[in-house]
Amino acid sequence: MYLQRQLRQAFACACKGFPAVLVTGPRQSGKTTFLRHNEPDVPYVSFDDPLERAFAREDPNGFLDRFNEEVILDEIQHVPEILTSLKLRIDQDRRRNGRFLLTGSQQFELMQGVSESLAGRVAVLDLLPFSEFELPTRELEEVVWRGGYPNVALEQTDRALWISSYLRTYVERDVRQVRDIRDLRTFEQFLALCATRHGQEYNAATLSRACGVSQPTIKAWISVLAASYILALLPPWQKNLGKRVIKSPKQYFLDPALACALTRQPSGEATLAGPMGGAMMEGVVVLETLKAFAAHGRPPACWFWRSHDGLEVDLVLETRGRILPVEVKLTATPSPGHTRPLSRFQNLVGETCDPGLLVCRVKEPRMLPGGVEAVPWQEWAERVDGLVGRG
Repeated sequence: MYLQRQLRQAFACACKGFPAVLVTGPRQSGKTTFLRHNEPDVPYVSFDDPLERAFAREDPNGFLDRFNEEVILDEIQHVPEILTSLKLRIDQDRRRNGRFLLTGSQQFELMQGVSESLAGRVAVLDLLPFSEFELPTRELEEVVWRGGYPNVALEQTDRALWISSYLRTYVERDVRQVRDIRDLRTFEQFLALCATRHGQEYNAATLSRACGVSQPTIKAWISVLAASYILALLPPWQKNLGKRVIKSPKQYFLDPALACALTRQPSGEATLAGPMGGAMMEGVVVLETLKAFAAHGRPPACWFWRSHDGLEVDLVLETRGRILPVEVKLTATPSPGHTRPLSRFQNLVGETCDPGLLVCRVKEPRMLPGGVEAVPWQEWAERVDGLVGRG
């Protein structure tokens, strides 16, 4: 069964406007399936095949001569040498768009090579795991337990076996490709520790003490998690744009099922009932927001806000010049106290700020004091898709 992805429209526009289109994202998020479904008649080559990889490295021009028109080149990060040859062929005829369709799973060397060789010639799109807007309706317990990776979300394979195999392959293969990390056991401990801090502010000093490695090492490892689409970092919102850069972001696992597995949760119900329940639901809302921006081919315009006295707004969106604060609560019975951070934030920002939203477990939307609207969590994916699409 194939479910159409939200990225389809942005992909079609990119193919009309650029000679090359790179679809990147985490392993097993459906990149290859997406391209082959939307371009079924285009020849396909995977650089996971050692023979194709060797051919492309040793004779990139001879390799590309096999394809007269379009071609799908899968896992392009294995053969960065071919990017220069792609550039030369593109420059020979800049009017032919959508010729080279590429996929890649890591951002470090891949994006460096793309920016050096294909700048202005390639559109870069992120295909993340399924959003709830793309899937049949699920309960929140199932969302955090099964996540959005196609094989698990669509129940095509055993969840526990798939996740353990994914994490093992990630640590033993992808981590070594992105960085030369020799102490994989300590890195695995670091990965599990990051899972326990899902939805918390990133603190290099705390992680350094817990893992027994230096802060520069922690910073390098965090960049590995972000580059390989395991971790998403949500920056803080500040009126002063410079301060947004120097403040610490909040960290979220890009897929809640991985965080559940690494923290050894017994079930989705137990996860939400336990100490990580609020953070897990907050993560679902934040990640749906990031997925909406990615699906529309746009960089994320979202942050979190924390006041000096501890008030916090979980999510701040900017669309069409307007600011929208969003608070997330696990409760099904919202109270006026839940809206206090939203009112405080609106007063701080002023006229450009819309009344906030409280995403929670209410059955139907309803108004709360101060013009705040309580929104059922199930509706958030569709709402944020509309907000980002209009932006």
